[in-house]
Amino acid sequence: MHKYEIVIWWSEEDQLFLSHAPELGAGCTAHGASPEEALREMNALIPFWLDVLREEGRPIPEPKGELVPVT
Repeated sequence: MHKYEIVIWWSEEDQLFLSHAPELGAGCTAHGASPEEALREMNALIPFWLDVLREEGRPIPEPKGELVPVT
């Protein structure tokens, strides 16, 4: 299990809950009909996201264990 922060919020525009792992970059986002589903989808996405970073030779950020501002 990873230790990256996951932020979940309701999107009026999409009419879905969105989840994002800020430490992993802007594209690491998933969604679901409920907060729980958005969290499950993000937890499933993160290992694949980390594999892509490795394949591209990009650095893997260490989890900070604290709230990371999204910019």
